[in-house]
Amino acid sequence: MTASTDALTAAEFATVHAEVQQFYAEHMQLLDSGAASEWAATFTEDGSFAPPSAPEPIVGRKALEAGVRTAQAELAESGEVVRHLFGMIAVRPLPDGALKVRSYVQVIKTRRDGEPRPALMCVCTDLLVREEGALLVKERQVTRDDRP
Repeated sequence: MTASTDALTAAEFATVHAEVQQFYAEHMQLLDSGAASEWAATFTEDGSFAPPSAPEPIVGRKALEAGVRTAQAELAESGEVVRHLFGMIAVRPLPDGALKVRSYVQVIKTRRDGEPRPALMCVCTDLLVREEGALLVKERQVTRDDRP
């Protein structure tokens, strides 16, 4: 155990870590499948997403949903499929019950008639909170390895 997990037993931390991994698996599959409203619903109502491609964070479910719809339309036009792969997921429970999660994200793009290729390597830092027992993203900050 590390200092950040001392408040939980090893078994409790293992359960939380597995829950976080399952959350990201479902969360990113919603995004990659174009399920815009369902993906946006995995954020709090006032959740924020600060991607490296936007000058300001995207705030709120309606804005997040609109962003996914725009991205999906652009992908459809380009003939590409995108997959987000989350790995190296480090979970740090906070005293208030929230979770600080840092992970590496690899984005793979595939043209419908082509080979998969790595597009981006990012670091994602999330603040996950619980609402009615469900994990939701309260804040997301993404940085790209190819940008300062």
